Amino acid sequence: MELKFGTKFPPFLLVVLMVLCSSAYSKLMDDKFLQCLYQDSSANATQPEFVFTQQDTSYSPILQSTIINLRFSTPTTPKPLAIITPLTYSHVQSTVICSKSFGYRIRIRSGGHDYAGLSYTSYDQSPFVVLDLKELRKITIQSGKKTAWVESGAMVGELYYWVSQESQNLGFPAGICPTVGIGGQLSGGGFGALVRKYGLAADNVVDAKIVDVNGRILDRELMGEDLFWAIRGGGGASFGIVVAWKVNLVDVPEKVAVFSLSKTLDQGASDLFDKWQYKGHKLSEDLFIRVIIQPTSDGAGNRTIQVIFNSMFLGSVDQLMETMADSFPELGLQEKDCSEMSWIESVLYFSIYPKGSSIDVLRDRQPEPRSYFNGKSDYVKEPIPEEALEEIWKWCLEEDNPILIMEPHGGRMDEIEETTTPYPHRKGYLYNIQYFEKWDNETIEASEKHISWMRRIYKNMTPYVSKNPRAAYVNYRDLDLGTNDVDNTSYLGAMKWGSSYFNENFKRLAMVKGAVDPDNFFYYEQSIPPLISSEENSDSGSYQSL
Repeated sequence: MELKFGTKFPPFLLVVLMVLCSSAYSKLMDDKFLQCLYQDSSANATQPEFVFTQQDTSYSPILQSTIINLRFSTPTTPKPLAIITPLTYSHVQSTVICSKSFGYRIRIRSGGHDYAGLSYTSYDQSPFVVLDLKELRKITIQSGKKTAWVESGAMVGELYYWVSQESQNLGFPAGICPTVGIGGQLSGGGFGALVRKYGLAADNVVDAKIVDVNGRILDRELMGEDLFWAIRGGGGASFGIVVAWKVNLVDVPEKVAVFSLSKTLDQGASDLFDKWQYKGHKLSEDLFIRVIIQPTSDGAGNRTIQVIFNSMFLGSVDQLMETMADSFPELGLQEKDCSEMSWIESVLYFSIYPKGSSIDVLRDRQPEPRSYFNGKSDYVKEPIPEEALEEIWKWCLEEDNPILIMEPHGGRMDEIEETTTPYPHRKGYLYNIQYFEKWDNETIEASEKHISWMRRIYKNMTPYVSKNPRAAYVNYRDLDLGTNDVDNTSYLGAMKWGSSYFNENFKRLAMVKGAVDPDNFFYYEQSIPPLISSEENSDSGSYQSL
């Protein structure tokens, strides 16, 4: 059909033509973007082996490979234009340069555990690619210097495993879940069973390599101390792409002691939890006792609350028994409740793996079983009153499988200033709370039911947790706290969630962002917004937001 200038089309045909033109333009843009990647890859093949488009049979399996939260793996979940699994740092550089040139956003994935799915999906309409760092997983250990270089795509368990192979007397104070990616863990903080002895994982980072917004690879010296400060706990993917971290390894004894002591309400669980609130953060820094609260059935088939005291001690069972007798005799711990094992074996003790598993599973990179789940976090500065505990138990019994996990601070966490890294929840915080629930029913109604319950208990907990701001842990991303507006990313608009995660450190993070990424290329729903110093007010310390 010949179309002449001035031809008038019926409205429906005009719409069709507009859609076709838009689709053709989008396809042209996508092709040019991919060509940019191919040219920068120094690969002779038409398509490099590290780029997977939606037309590739490997695309879906790679996208799904580390998604453990099925809430963000539905047919309607926005999908990336391409998945890029860099094999070298130059591939990361190419991804940044090409994405910036063509206006595509980057989602950065190292493990896929993020609670809001932000490392592999997007909530706005901007085209995006996923940069999956899973192939960048090299670990180089210098046991004589007690340091290690670990690439961001390695899992926490892999680092633990290879450290233990070098020395049974070295460990690393990262999280309890071994299948979490190192990149996300270190960039958000990272706490586990060694937190009271050695602080956060991020507290033990001494160098890093980051690909910045201009595609440069910078180490600590080149990036400067402000940016180095920001990436150690300021949340991942706001400032660039950290491809590798240098960490200090820590001393652990040849044997540690562990126990898991369970009590129901009829067995005095409520009173013991109340005592733990006053003691857990004051115990020897060698002793970590977290609390897990969940519904269970008693011997008569009635639902009740189970409180589990889950612990690791850096020493022998004899030393543990002596310490507990002095500092927490009310728990009634007996020697038969305890076990001795190596530190690396304790990693399995706290993890998802079945009893009796070999430590070799830590290097297998098997993700956790997939499920639907939701999570939130809180911090407690004053013990929750005993009378309020009864209400909390009732709220927990309303749901099928909720879990409340309380992890003590104190010890080394009290000694590190809240401005040393972006993670501010230090001295004065007794413990944090993780609210968590899994479910198997894939219906929208089921998800809404469980999400609604968690929002309700979070609201009910308001009187008993930290205030002004109400603190939250950035590695448990919670979009209910607020999100950035893609059209108006402002510092003031992000204050609600920013102050919850970072307290007073949020302003400094925004200032670093303004210095290293003023055009906000590394944007996502809770990325740090850029705060720019105004030239006319620079002497007065006044700042304006982009």
